[in-house]
Amino acid sequence: MSLPSFQIDFLDHVAIRVRDIDSSAHWYERVLGLQPYTSEHWGSFPVLMRAGMIGVAIFPSQTETPKALGKEDYLKIDHFAFRVNVANFAKAKDRFERLNIPFEEQNHHHYQSLYLRDPDGHQVELTTLLISLDT
Repeated sequence: MSLPSFQIDFLDHVAIRVRDIDSSAHWYERVLGLQPYTSEHWGSFPVLMRAGMIGVAIFPSQTETPKALGKEDYLKIDHFAFRVNVANFAKAKDRFERLNIPFEEQNHHHYQSLYLRDPDGHQVELTTLLISLDT
C-alpha cells in the first residue's frame, strides 16, 4: 500500500460530549488554563477551549439515552482531528476520492474539514485553518 501524498501537521483538537457545557468550559479554563474561543457562526456549541495550537471542543451529551445504554455512554469522545495545511487538505481529499473512501466535507467558517470513519466507526477529522485565530 502506498503512503499518503499529504502530511499531517499535528492533532488539532479532541471533541468531547459533556453534561454541562458551561461547567466543563470553566473547568478546562480554571484547571488547565485553556482559553475559550467561540464564534457567532457556531451558536451555543461547540465551545472550543484552546491552548496554543491545540484544543478541546465541548459539545452537549445526548439528551435521550436508549434503554440498553447507561447515561455515561453518552459522555464520550466525539471525534479527533488532525490539522493539515491547505495544500495537504486538497491532497487528502484527492486521495480519499481516488481510494473511494467515503467522507463528508464541511465548512466551519474558520476551518474547512473532511470527516471519515475508521474501521471501528470512530470519526476522524482532517481540518485546515482558513483564517488566523490570533486576530
